Amino acid sequence: MKVEKLLHMAGGAGDCSYAANSKIQEKAILKVKPILEEAIVELHKNRHPEKMVVADLGCSSGPNTFLVLTEVMKIIGRQCRQLVLQPPEMQFFLNDLPGNDFNNIFQLLDSLEESMRADNNISSVPHFVAGLPGSFYGRLFPSQSVHFFHSSKSLHWISQVPEGLESNGNYVYLNKGNIYIGKTSPPLVVKFYQDQFKRDFSLFLKLRFNELVPGGQMVLAFSGRKKSDIYNGELSTIWGLVSESLNSMVLEGLVKEETFDSFNPPFYAPSMEEAKAVVDEQGLFEIKDIQMFESNWDPYDDSDEDVVSDNIKTGENYAMCIRSVLEPMIANHFGAAIVDELFSRFAMNVANHLLKENTKLSILALRLKKKEQILFTKV
Repeated sequence: MKVEKLLHMAGGAGDCSYAANSKIQEKAILKVKPILEEAIVELHKNRHPEKMVVADLGCSSGPNTFLVLTEVMKIIGRQCRQLVLQPPEMQFFLNDLPGNDFNNIFQLLDSLEESMRADNNISSVPHFVAGLPGSFYGRLFPSQSVHFFHSSKSLHWISQVPEGLESNGNYVYLNKGNIYIGKTSPPLVVKFYQDQFKRDFSLFLKLRFNELVPGGQMVLAFSGRKKSDIYNGELSTIWGLVSESLNSMVLEGLVKEETFDSFNPPFYAPSMEEAKAVVDEQGLFEIKDIQMFESNWDPYDDSDEDVVSDNIKTGENYAMCIRSVLEPMIANHFGAAIVDELFSRFAMNVANHLLKENTKLSILALRLKKKEQILFTKV
C-alpha cells in the first residue's frame, strides 16, 4: 500500500463522507481542550511572540478542521485582552496527506471567517490560513520556525504497512484472517507493528524538534490502548469486527481469500507506556502532561452506562464513522462494489458485540515541550 497516495478519509460532504461522520474525532479534540489551553497560555506568556506559527498535523476535512484554529485564537485573544497586549499575527498551517479533501477546507473558510468576526476574542487576532500537503513523517517546515504543533486522531496511522507481513514476498501471509493484531496473530506480527510504531514516532519527534522554536510545544492525541493485553486492545476489537465482516464475505465467495489476507492497513494503537518510552528514549521533549481518555463508540451517546440502550442504532452510527475512514482503502483494495455490503455486516457485528460488552474508545493525549538545552539535531 502506497500510504501517502491512498490514505485519506472519504471526501466531500455527502452522507458517507468524513465531514458528515467525524463527531467521534470532534469529541477527541474537545476532551483535550484543557491541555491545549495550558500549552498555548504558557507558550504565549513565556515568549510574547509578535508572530506565531501554529500547525495542525493530520487536519483532515470538514468542520473539525477549524476547531483547533478557532480555539487557539480564542485563547490568545482572551489572554491579550487581560494583559492589555497587542495580539500576535497568527499563521496557521493545515497539514494532511495530498489525497486529503483540501477543497472542502477552502470552501468552508469564508463561512468560518464570517462566524469568527462575531467573536470579540477572535476578531482582534490577525490571522492567515494555508493548506500544507505532505506526510508528517517527513520535514514540513524550516528549522525553528513553528511555535506550536497540534495533532488529533492521526498519529495512530503509521508511515507504512510493517514489512514482513507478507513472508519473503512469496504471498505467504503471516496475519491470515486479520487486518490488524487479532487473537490469532502470531507474536512476530505484533513485533512488526510495534517496531514500525517506535520507528515512526521516534522520527516524528526528531522532525518536530527541529522545526519548533526554543520552548515550542505540541499537543498530540491519537488512538491508544488502555488494556495491557495487546491482543485484547480496543482497536483490536474494532478491526476484529471488520475482519469478521470480511471473512463472512470470503466464505460466501464475495471476496477472494488472498485479497482479504493481503489487506493490512497501516495503523497501531500504543499503550501509554509505549508512547512514553519513545519520548523518554529520544530525550528531546519534556512531558508536561500525559492522559488517557475514553469515549463511547456511538458518537451520539454521551452516557456513562455499562449497557448500550440501542445496540442496533449504535452499530449503524459507528459503522458510518468507520466507513468514512476506511472506505477509500477498502475500495482501492477490494473494489467499490463490496463497500455497502461490508459495512452493513460490520454494523450488525458491532450491534451483536455490544450485547456482550460496551467497549470504549481510548484516546492517548500528550503535551510535550521542546527541551532547550538539547543541541540542534539534523534529520
